[in-house]
Amino acid sequence: MPRSPDRRPSAPPAVERFLRYLSTERNASPHTCRGYALDLDQFFQALGHRRVRGVNALDIRRFVVHLSARQHARRTIARKLSCVRSFFRFLCREGRLPHNPAAAIPTPRLEKRLPSFLDEQQITRLLETPPTKKWQGWRDRAMLETLYSTGIRVSELVGLNLEDLDEISGTLIVRGKGKKERLCPIGEIALKAVRAYLAERPKKTRVPYAIFVSQKGTRVTVRQVDRLLARYVRLAQLPESISPHSLRHSFATHLLDRGADLRSVQELLGHSSLSTTQIYTHITPQRLKKVYDQAHPRA
Repeated sequence: MPRSPDRRPSAPPAVERFLRYLSTERNASPHTCRGYALDLDQFFQALGHRRVRGVNALDIRRFVVHLSARQHARRTIARKLSCVRSFFRFLCREGRLPHNPAAAIPTPRLEKRLPSFLDEQQITRLLETPPTKKWQGWRDRAMLETLYSTGIRVSELVGLNLEDLDEISGTLIVRGKGKKERLCPIGEIALKAVRAYLAERPKKTRVPYAIFVSQKGTRVTVRQVDRLLARYVRLAQLPESISPHSLRHSFATHLLDRGADLRSVQELLGHSSLSTTQIYTHITPQRLKKVYDQAHPRA
């Protein structure tokens, strides 16, 4: 069981300052701060001492080898190395270190993976799976419809409040990474599902302002959404690899398949960089056929 970030015997006091900096100045979420805390704890545990000034490039290379020996994926190693690099960069900015010992350590080359997504028939099957005999089923259907209709992240979904939904304009105010707000359109089918759920939603809850609430009356959590989706994926007999993020991938893929431009999809997804959105430009059979039909003189 992982230790709480509030109790880190392995990490030096400088880590606390770094986490406060991430939270207050970089607007990092508690989830992000916890991830950084655990990664740095693991780093100093592997190092065997807490002396920040004694860390050199060789120590960090050994840490990368240590992670590889424990069969960590390249993507995980890259993330942990990025965390260590950011920590020492922060100490350099504070004037506590003359140089960043992690600056010259190369990031492991990542294998290019196409995001998993569902075709339109599979999406329909999934969205129609939640039963609607009880209010929880209406909630689950509304959550899945909202995820696919808007392309928002699960962390953004569970943070939605009633005041964020404008039923007249069909839009949601979404708070994304770095607490940045953006306006997301929500389709009529998803809006109808949300209305149906709100009509069945318990009136007395611990968080009356939250859109999606749990059986205990608290705000639904990311983990609960993960578990619910896994259940519906099994019931719909879809690939087990499908995750909540797959609905976001499906949203982007289907928009591009139907002719949406990359810039618009970038705005809808809340990506700060267009290069992040470009992963969705993989060629689907539908898009290939459409391009062929439009471009070939004898199609």
